[in-house]
Amino acid sequence: MDFIDELKQFAKRVERLKETITTEEATKTSIIMPFFQLLGYDVFDPTEFLPEFTADVGIKKGEKVDYAIIKDGQPVILIEAKWCGDTLEKHDSQLFRYFGTTSAKFAILTNGIRYQFFTDLEEKNKMDSRPFLEFDITNVKKPYVNELKKFHKNAFDVETIFDTAEELKYSNEIMKFMDQQLSEPSDNFVRYILGEVYSGMRTQNVIDKFRDIVKKSLNQYINELMSDKITAALRASSAPNKEAEETSDESEVSATEEVPRIVTTEEELEGLFIVRHILGDIVDKERINHRDTESYFGIVLDDNRLKWICRLHLDGTRKRVTFPTEDKSRITHDINTVDDLYKYSGELKAIASSRLSD
Repeated sequence: MDFIDELKQFAKRVERLKETITTEEATKTSIIMPFFQLLGYDVFDPTEFLPEFTADVGIKKGEKVDYAIIKDGQPVILIEAKWCGDTLEKHDSQLFRYFGTTSAKFAILTNGIRYQFFTDLEEKNKMDSRPFLEFDITNVKKPYVNELKKFHKNAFDVETIFDTAEELKYSNEIMKFMDQQLSEPSDNFVRYILGEVYSGMRTQNVIDKFRDIVKKSLNQYINELMSDKITAALRASSAPNKEAEETSDESEVSATEEVPRIVTTEEELEGLFIVRHILGDIVDKERINHRDTESYFGIVLDDNRLKWICRLHLDGTRKRVTFPTEDKSRITHDINTVDDLYKYSGELKAIASSRLSD
């Protein structure tokens, strides 16, 4: 299973547990330590993952940071952990104090759900006030996963991460800024736009008048841009195969069948991983495969279409799941999201067990 798939499965665990965790210690043992296990670290080996790492700060002796990841006997990453119900704002001051007193090049502040990664881009041996990477484990996005992979034990390299940290930090800041302007354009931003398109005086009344116009224009532009890209993609996928047209009828049919009209979505793959998780205690996950078609996303045993376990219909506005029945007919249920598959764990296990005995 790919790292992103493992991360998504772990995210489901966090979603399930977060409302029941009431202390910092429970947060550490339930979701923070397992997260670093996912990154390849042995969290029970103090020569690799050291709890209560001592970081003397000035005249204060015996100050401790929650965890330190150790490499070649030296700390390379400091980790400060908080309760999952706590915010991370104003908690980076502890890490800031510890950072300059150790050889660690990176520091992580987390509540088990949000993770903030810091380094010393602005001033050597002094932790930056803003993280260069930040993500929410319950909202896994591929670009962040690619950066997170660099912190995996098998891939960790200080120079590689540091070389990309600056670009990552400022690209994230730019995206945050643009997100803010799309929802509520600032005076300075509106003033800048008006400087390019408006010839009159840019008084406060003018700025207030144009704020909604700027907001609507920006959002309309992005919507139209996305619409154009989707339209272009659909045209490309429906374009005739010229080579096929020039061949015999038999070859033409064959070529037409090979034109890729099926797009497997991330939501469909998430459904596959959920089913694998549900059936994990009765069948090896590698035996649970998928067969995508134009009308449904099939989940099958041993890559055998005759041994189908369920079929997901997720493309339209009405989402459904279909199960085979003992009399070789089918039964379909409406679902809101793929997470609703957990409601049918009993049915899925019964069907998988019967397929194993076929």
